[in-house]
Amino acid sequence: MNLSEADQDFLRDLVKTSRQRSHNVSWTDRDGTARTTTLTPAEASRLNAVAHTLGVSKDAALRQSTFWPAKKASPVAPAASATP
Repeated sequence: MNLSEADQDFLRDLVKTSRQRSHNVSWTDRDGTARTTTLTPAEASRLNAVAHTLGVSKDAALRQSTFWPAKKASPVAPAASATP
């Protein structure tokens, strides 16, 4: 295969992720919509730790987070001028 190293790494990561067992968490959004979030094992572990810290279930932790304001995107620096 004639692919760049970055493309090969990308494909390896996709294969690795697809071989992992995903974890589905069902929860209810703040507007009452039923949702299911699919997590990688690492994400599931972190969500378990966060929920444990908060003293709530995983679905309750996700629901609580819907009330937090969205994170503002960092401003993008203007591109440098090509002319000297």
